[in-house]
Amino acid sequence: MTNPENILVTGATGTVGRQVVAELLKLGHSVRALTRDPAKADFPAGVEVVQGDLTDPDSLVPALEGVTGLHLITFGGAYFAPLETGPRIVELAREAGVRRVTVLHGGGPTLLEDAVRASDLHWAVIMPVEFMSNALAWADGIKDDDTVREPFTDRLSAMVHEGDIGAVAAVALTETGHGGQEYVITGPEVLTLKDKVDALAAARGRKIALVSMTEDEAVEQWRAAGHPQEVIGFLLDAYGNTPAVGRTVVDTVQKVTGRPARTFAEWAAEHADAFRP
Repeated sequence: MTNPENILVTGATGTVGRQVVAELLKLGHSVRALTRDPAKADFPAGVEVVQGDLTDPDSLVPALEGVTGLHLITFGGAYFAPLETGPRIVELAREAGVRRVTVLHGGGPTLLEDAVRASDLHWAVIMPVEFMSNALAWADGIKDDDTVREPFTDRLSAMVHEGDIGAVAAVALTETGHGGQEYVITGPEVLTLKDKVDALAAARGRKIALVSMTEDEAVEQWRAAGHPQEVIGFLLDAYGNTPAVGRTVVDTVQKVTGRPARTFAEWAAEHADAFRP
């Protein structure tokens, strides 16, 4: 690579944001990681940690100085509410000379994504399906009694490695030809719940039982975990009536990055310790 870019990553401490940072570093680019609390941020050497808050767009002005690419999320604040500051963020990005923008799709229309799409920036919308890292929610149950308890055990998922989401975003932020693109990102295979549980068992070297819950039992469990009603409703719909896009493999990772998407077995091997007693 001959021309390193200077990229600002918002949501940098999140599941996807950390992967965008890591992939940009691999490619040799300069990375700024935006966070509301730099003192709590933990990034590899070479990452410039900067303070800013997407709910206060003017706080981004110093962070945007000299930036050529910008990775955006569509929510902010303490409760992950959809941002209402999208138009101002886009205005500031244009004034700073940002050329390329990626937006992590938030599951539906948002002011920020709408503002990016309506702009003259070279934008790409990143639209991943279920994250492989969602399996970490099973870690306690697996460690405690070698069991996964879930409703809708016949559901299917083309779940994606979060590193592949970061890889697609990193390419779109630093190479030409990705303007105006919507990138649905999946893994390389459609998995059942049993497939996932078996992969985790193989990775940690110990059997795991899959126990089917009723819908009512699942709702009770989610409430006990502190999930608000809107999250519970989303989970019931996503798991009980998974849309075709969530269970259909597409080759975006291969096309954009030049390498195959990573499998859940690979993810499980990387995270095996999280599932061991």
